[in-house]
Amino acid sequence: MTAALDAGASLLVAVPERLRGEFFDAEASRRLGAVAEALGGTVEWLDGGGVLGELPPGGTGTTRHWPAVRALVTSWGQPPLTPALLDRLPALELVAHTGATVRPFATAEAHARGVRITQAGQGMARPVAEVALAFTLALLHRIPRFDHALTAGVPWERAEDVPPRHELAGSTIGVVGASRTGRAFIALLTALGARVLVADPYLTDADDLGVEPVDLDDLFRRSRVVVLHAPSLPETHHLVDARRLALMPDGAGLVNTARSWLVDEDALVAELRTGRVDAALDVFDAEPLPTDHPLRTLPNVLLTPHHAAGTVEGRLRQGRIVLDELERAARGEPLEHAVTPEDLERMA
Repeated sequence: MTAALDAGASLLVAVPERLRGEFFDAEASRRLGAVAEALGGTVEWLDGGGVLGELPPGGTGTTRHWPAVRALVTSWGQPPLTPALLDRLPALELVAHTGATVRPFATAEAHARGVRITQAGQGMARPVAEVALAFTLALLHRIPRFDHALTAGVPWERAEDVPPRHELAGSTIGVVGASRTGRAFIALLTALGARVLVADPYLTDADDLGVEPVDLDDLFRRSRVVVLHAPSLPETHHLVDARRLALMPDGAGLVNTARSWLVDEDALVAELRTGRVDAALDVFDAEPLPTDHPLRTLPNVLLTPHHAAGTVEGRLRQGRIVLDELERAARGEPLEHAVTPEDLERMA
């Protein structure tokens, strides 16, 4: 196997071409160039992280090496930082991820080699929190039921026949997970007068947040709407199962803008079919959601195609966070969003 050497690149930006302008506008691109120069070389753009991990057909031929690259910017689809991949980036010091979770590619080997990893999840907190708020309001006011009925041609009198509606102020909203996004959502809820319950084993500042810490079953029993912001960990798989769904009061709602991992989707569909509860979902076990999936036909469900974080402002904010981290690294300063091996154990 031969190797193609690219001695001039000190910064690799492995982001698909269709996303580059969303993360990095003209000013951000200029800053990337300045960072690369500070690191002793130039910027090279790759069409997504998968390019780094690819071998030619049959595993033979030419694979690329970047001996001078000191920083790598990644996006979705980044392959794991295996020893073989790290060998192709022998000078690598920093991986800056434009998204949130780095668990699919962060490895013990990378940390062992002294590669620091950082991510821009904070930039996604606000848009996801706003969508979670929009979902919560929609469920409280039965908007999905009204919309489904009217667009389906249901007679006006039948379309009006929905469970009682409620205002957010004074409603009890349960938040599962006081993550970055969970905290951004909590701030919106408390500003609008909701009573907030939080279930999170790591929560230590409930008084400062203005929330009531409770256990998970209590949260499901007492909440008018339950909103998920927990990470995808072994212990959170199907956290919302048939038993917990049955704890929800009649007319309650479930919001999931986090991970489908958290919900037993079959159990949720079965509960929704009874008409007893409503749901608003941005994430699903199968994505794209199959056209014949039962969730698409239920009148008490609001669906969006896993785009809660995809605002113009949010994507540019993610790019700026990455740039700020790259500039800190180039100046030899501590990172603000570094991910440690211990963090990975609690990260979505």
